[in-house]
Amino acid sequence: MISKVHTATVYGIDGIKVDVEVDISFGLPSFTIVGLPEVSVKESKERVRAAIKNAGFDFPNDRITINLAPADVRKEGSSFDLPIAIGLLTSMGILKEDIIHEYMIAGELSLDGRIKGIRGVLPMTILANKEGFQRIIVPYENGNEASIVKNIKIFGATHLLEIVQFFKGEGGLKEFVATDRLLEMGSGSDGLNFSDIKGHTHAKRALEIAASGSHNVLMIGPPGSGKTMLARRIPTILPALNYEEAIETTKIHSIAGLLTMDKSLVMQRPFRAPHHTISDAGLIGGGHVPKPGEISLAHNGVLFLDEFPEYKRNVLDGLRQPLEDGYVTISRVTHAIMFPARFMLVAAMNPCPCGYWGDTRRTCTCTGSQIHRYRSKISGPLLDRIDLHIEVPPVTIQELGTEREEESSESIRERVIRARKIQEERFKGKKIYANSQMTTRMIKKYCEVRQGGQTLLEKAIEKFGLSPRAYHRILKVARTIADLEGMDYIEDTCVAEAIQYRVLDKRLVV
Repeated sequence: MISKVHTATVYGIDGIKVDVEVDISFGLPSFTIVGLPEVSVKESKERVRAAIKNAGFDFPNDRITINLAPADVRKEGSSFDLPIAIGLLTSMGILKEDIIHEYMIAGELSLDGRIKGIRGVLPMTILANKEGFQRIIVPYENGNEASIVKNIKIFGATHLLEIVQFFKGEGGLKEFVATDRLLEMGSGSDGLNFSDIKGHTHAKRALEIAASGSHNVLMIGPPGSGKTMLARRIPTILPALNYEEAIETTKIHSIAGLLTMDKSLVMQRPFRAPHHTISDAGLIGGGHVPKPGEISLAHNGVLFLDEFPEYKRNVLDGLRQPLEDGYVTISRVTHAIMFPARFMLVAAMNPCPCGYWGDTRRTCTCTGSQIHRYRSKISGPLLDRIDLHIEVPPVTIQELGTEREEESSESIRERVIRARKIQEERFKGKKIYANSQMTTRMIKKYCEVRQGGQTLLEKAIEKFGLSPRAYHRILKVARTIADLEGMDYIEDTCVAEAIQYRVLDKRLVV
């Protein structure tokens, strides 16, 4: 008897509908899965066999063929266990096929029949809703994650027997009701606040500009100067995620397996800080079956790279294309997958290997060649893609001991939101939301500079030998500064401030 069960697999960050076709026929006992299954899918045979037996059913001693259609899409993961088991029970006559057709089903089985959580439930649920399914059955621990999607009934199951009894009308499943948790989204403070940091007025101003225009930042300073403290507080001044951003960010974290029962929706902008020993696949994404890397996990948030020159050169150079395009494409022989990667890059580095070059209180022990070798780890093309370069000097004892109250993240965030709203209105209908994402044509249209500012900019380009890309970066930063000040045009003061965040180009690229 042939039966069909609807399920889904994840391709990139989206779900693809898969039909699990089960055929039990007379012949020598065998259990075959076809349709481009990966190793984890092939291993499901033993999990399904044991789960059905331990649930109290006789496993058929016949020729069993499982087809995962469409057959030209590679299938991976353990989410096919449950639909295969339901398909077998339907072909055995235990369940009725006309009822099964109304559901999309996904889940991993233990040997005793218990149902475990899986990755990618949110993309699968979104797909089920799009395909017109009214009901979906998922593992109980993925129920909250699936309930983000409205207009579809979400059922959570903990054991194979529960589903059998449910389809027979002898029991029920836990139904998860769609909630409005998106209304609870915030800035992601986690108790951090810019008011905790004494001094660093110049650095705070630069980070406010960066947050307002979603610009990339490089902080340079000796050890202990406060670079990491500043970086970790950037999410506290960023606007809250909107609905589309929250769903897209949650989909990526769902695929990566980072969601839990307690945190089934990403309601705050991500902050990712990978160690400098990370591989290129770990940062950019990859693997035999491509998975999102740190840059995709930081999508719509902040990617913080501390000890910037300590990362491998090939790892850093892999950031070039995502920084420009906002996505990364991972190609394999048979397919290519695109992951979104629009993030705000915040990097931090010492001025030299020992960290004290230019420090007035401690002596640098590095030779000229050591400093040159250290700085040359960051390529010129990558440095060009970082909009603001700021020095973070050590805070003096007098500044640490002052009783002056520092400006809070809340007040800075209000100015950032005002500047972002100006940009949203400016770029309405253009699929971008911040000045940092402007194309060359948009720069020419929206970055009109007064005559004095244009002359100043030309002199700076000539003096520091900046590239055309750096020229455009300065204009973008100047446009953001003007937005913060509520100006329609870019004044010479805006250009002057933007230029001072690029003067380190000449010093760093030796």
